[in-house]
Parts: sequence; C-alpha cells; structure tokens
Amino acid sequence: MKLKIGLIFSQRFSKHIDYGLLVMRIGLGIMFLYHGAPKIFGGPELWAKIGGAAGNFGLAFAPTFWGFMAALAEFGGGLCLVLGLFIKPAMILLVINLIVASSSHFAKGQGPSGASHAIEDGVVFLSLIFIGPGKYSLDNYILSKKKKTLAN
Repeated sequence: MKLKIGLIFSQRFSKHIDYGLLVMRIGLGIMFLYHGAPKIFGGPELWAKIGGAAGNFGLAFAPTFWGFMAALAEFGGGLCLVLGLFIKPAMILLVINLIVASSSHFAKGQGPSGASHAIEDGVVFLSLIFIGPGKYSLDNYILSKKKKTLAN
C-alpha cells in the first residue's frame, strides 16, 4: 500500500521537477544576492578581511584579490542562479567559495554547527552542477535557440 501511494505521488509530481528547480534557484539566488551585495560593494578593506580565509589553503598572498573574488562569486553566483545562466561554471565557483567558507568556520573552532550553512549550500550547488538549471532558465533557452539554428 505504501509503495503504491509513493508511486502515485512520484508520478504526479515528477512532471513538476522544473518548477521545483526554478523555485530553488530563485530562492537561493536571491539570498546569495542579499548576502553578496554588501560584500561586493564593501570595498578593499572588507575584501581583504574576507580574503584572509584563503590563508587556510596556503593562499596568504593578495587577500584583497581573493576577497573580491569570493564576493564576486557570491553575488554573481546569486545572479546566475536567479537567471539560470552559466549555471555550471557559477556553481563550481560557489562550491569552491563555500569550501573556503566552511573551512574558515572550522578554523575558528565553530565546528560543524558553524559551518553547516556553507556545507548545505555547497551540497545543493554541487548537485546543480550535475542536474543543471532546469527547463525554465536562460541556459535552456540559449541551448534551445542554438539547436534550432543548427537544425536549419
């Protein structure tokens, strides 16, 4: 009986996967824009502070550059999520950014509870590298236009 209910539920909602991806992308994208905007517009002093986390990976040089890149990955990645544009490269950059962020939490002695937000988002973004942005995305729109052009 449980299996039958599960199959009915699965069949009924499987056709809405692209809506789910859209909601997830927009929701997470808006949050990354919200958290990334103060960092991207914070200027060199804030970038240097953020970039200090790269020291956990032996990148102690140019903390301002690394901080700017982290802020750009967060803000730009959020924008890419909302639009569904350049999802795979954007998600790769965000996963790297979140690995650095989670290691920073561990380095501060905050443990898994302090790093959990970065780890959770990193897992979602890693999954999006494999899943893709879904049907309702600019990536899909551009790809479908290219296929039509090549077919003609």
